[in-house]
Amino acid sequence: MGTPRLRWVIFAAGITFLLAVMLTSFFKELERIDTLSSTLDERMGELIAVERDSQELEQNIEYYSTPEGIARLAREQFNLVQSGEVLYKIEIVSEDDLLQ
Repeated sequence: MGTPRLRWVIFAAGITFLLAVMLTSFFKELERIDTLSSTLDERMGELIAVERDSQELEQNIEYYSTPEGIARLAREQFNLVQSGEVLYKIEIVSEDDLLQ
C-alpha cells in the first residue's frame, strides 16, 4: 500500500518543481520585457529629439539659401549693411566699469 502513495508524492513533487521553474522563467521574461520597453522609450525620445533638430537645420538651410536669409546672416555675423542703411552700435556701460 505504500507504493501508490509514494508515486503520487513523487508526481506532485515533479509537477511542483516544473511549475516553480515555469513561473520563475515567466517572471524573468516579464522583467526583461519591462527593461526592453523602457530602453525603447528612451531611444524613441532620443530619435524624436534628433529628428526635430534635423528638421530645424533643414529649415535653416532653406531660409539661409534665400536672399533674405543671406542678408540677415550678413547683418548678424559680419555687421554688413546695404546701401542707404545706417548701422547703430549700442554700448551698455555697467556700474562696475564706471567705478574703475
